[in-house]
Amino acid sequence: MTDMYQKISIYAFLITVIGIGISYIIRPERECLKHPVRTLVHAFTLIFLDQKLSFAGAIRKLVYLLALFSFVVLGITGFYPTLVKGEHISGYLIMIHATFAPILAICLAALAVMWAGKCVFNTKDWPWLQRIIERLTLVKIDNNSSDIESSVWQKISFWLIVFLALPLIMSIILSMLPYFGTHWQEILIFIHRYTALVFAIVVLIHTHLIVIAQLRK
Repeated sequence: MTDMYQKISIYAFLITVIGIGISYIIRPERECLKHPVRTLVHAFTLIFLDQKLSFAGAIRKLVYLLALFSFVVLGITGFYPTLVKGEHISGYLIMIHATFAPILAICLAALAVMWAGKCVFNTKDWPWLQRIIERLTLVKIDNNSSDIESSVWQKISFWLIVFLALPLIMSIILSMLPYFGTHWQEILIFIHRYTALVFAIVVLIHTHLIVIAQLRK
């Protein structure tokens, strides 16, 4: 199962990275490729050094950066043994992994609360659905009642992260309890590993969307 998981993980990450790279070429962001260093510096200043934030916005960004750092640590410690060595996580890596896992869980819970309002779906996110409803009900929907703070894809990826976090966290916690036999522990580890893979890909896509949004400002 490790060999299959290794192959699936490698292909999944390659497809994700290639897809993100292609998006910079075929979309208006392709201009960023002409000046990659300047673009990286600009993105860095917008994401990490933005001075136009309120106190609540600064707290939200600090929590986000802590979650992102924890995600990087967990990604390296969790996927390095699988992708590079084809082995299960063990030794010091599992100790580091277990240390940062609760930090990420707490940050995700905080971000779910702080960003929930910003990522609420509205009629502007689904114009095709709005047109269908208007034709069926003969009622004009007012679009001026809410402003879009995040793109629909940012919202979708955000809620996917929130929902995937639950089986990701609970599967590993339940596997540690003595109430489950070997068979169920293997199933829980299986769920944790594949959920972690999907979770990591969605986080990469969400981060990419945030960077693009910052660069467009």
